[in-house]
Amino acid sequence: MARRHGGASAATRAVDRFIRAVRWISTCFGVFAAALIGLGVLVVCHMVFVRYVLNEHTIWQTDFVTYSLIAATFVGSSYVLMLRGHVNVNVLPHYLGARGRYRLALFSALLGFGFALVVTVLAARFWFEAWENRWVSDTMWRARLWIPYSAMPIGLGLLTLQYVVELIGLVSGRDKPFGIGEEPRS
Repeated sequence: MARRHGGASAATRAVDRFIRAVRWISTCFGVFAAALIGLGVLVVCHMVFVRYVLNEHTIWQTDFVTYSLIAATFVGSSYVLMLRGHVNVNVLPHYLGARGRYRLALFSALLGFGFALVVTVLAARFWFEAWENRWVSDTMWRARLWIPYSAMPIGLGLLTLQYVVELIGLVSGRDKPFGIGEEPRS
């Protein structure tokens, strides 16, 4: 029998802590992704100034901006999922009853989790190959590719964890399917 403290079992409190931790990490990476986008904008401005005002060559700026925007996409994905900010067509859930909506939400969350998990593993293998073989970019900058490639397994791994949180919230009743509550009966 689980010890009770404040009406919640130890397991429930542990799950709540896990959910809060994953959401906090997702938020931190969301802020980091926004900072990467902002930094990319500043580097583009720097590149334009150096190229057209100073009439000098740019070496690292294009690569940096490209890698930053791609990294922002990966590391910010869990934050977008947490806020339900992704492109979403929710016509079908609005017309389904509570049971159908729950089943569809469970199916889509399981499918998203499975996809994220598989792609995380593949991205980690790809990152490891870049690390092991000391890949560098084909540009003058010769960036070590394991650095920008690390955004893939990190971001996708966090996306997988955020899907776990979504599934826990759905199954435990903490969250409503698709964020839609029961319609009032007429």
